[in-house]
Amino acid sequence: MELYDIISNDIKEAMKAKDKVALDTLRNIKKVLLEAKTAPGAGDTVSDETAIKIIQKLVKQGKESAELFQSQNRAELAAEELAQVAVMEKYLPKQMSEEEIAAALKEIIAQVGADKPQDMGKVMGVATKQLAGKADGKTISAIVKQLLA
Repeated sequence: MELYDIISNDIKEAMKAKDKVALDTLRNIKKVLLEAKTAPGAGDTVSDETAIKIIQKLVKQGKESAELFQSQNRAELAAEELAQVAVMEKYLPKQMSEEEIAAALKEIIAQVGADKPQDMGKVMGVATKQLAGKADGKTISAIVKQLLA
């Protein structure tokens, strides 16, 4: 079953459970996926890979909004955003821990022959492809900087 269909089914479950946060979040995800599905050249389908990228983008936006609300002392809005992020994260692959990311990056650094901070671009190019969906870009970047320093 495709991720799009799973989300559609979960919308029905959220309606039955009267879970407003999940329902609003899932409807938003479905709306964005529908837009991607009907975009020119999409062929009226959304692959799971594309859906995951879209959900990751929404999660990132939600976390950034929550940080902004926190900095403006709007805790209730920040909590609302984080609740939506929690719902969205259920549809993403399990994220790697920092130790797992560091181990993978050490292999990538050896693979590309990087040994100085100027080689960060080479490492990031390979790392973002290999760790796509499993690790956040900011985290990858920070660990690469640390390892090459």
